[in-house]
Amino acid sequence: MINLFVGIGRTTKDIDLRYSQNGTAVARFTLAINDRFNKDEANFINCVAFKKTAELIAQYVKKGHQIGVEGRVQTGSP
Repeated sequence: MINLFVGIGRTTKDIDLRYSQNGTAVARFTLAINDRFNKDEANFINCVAFKKTAELIAQYVKKGHQIGVEGRVQTGSP
């Protein structure tokens, strides 16, 4: 089974960078991705990045910046 997400969108607010108890950087942000078929609508995708990627995103990406993301989809908890 393949679990791959690739998307390009704009960040809805500045990146929320925090550190876990063991010192791992965790960045949370939401991407607004325009709907292919209805340009007046968008899908909002919650994203999480870890470690050095999280720190780089927090340093360089601000609200409204367009970025591309690649990763896996995870919904809810098992």
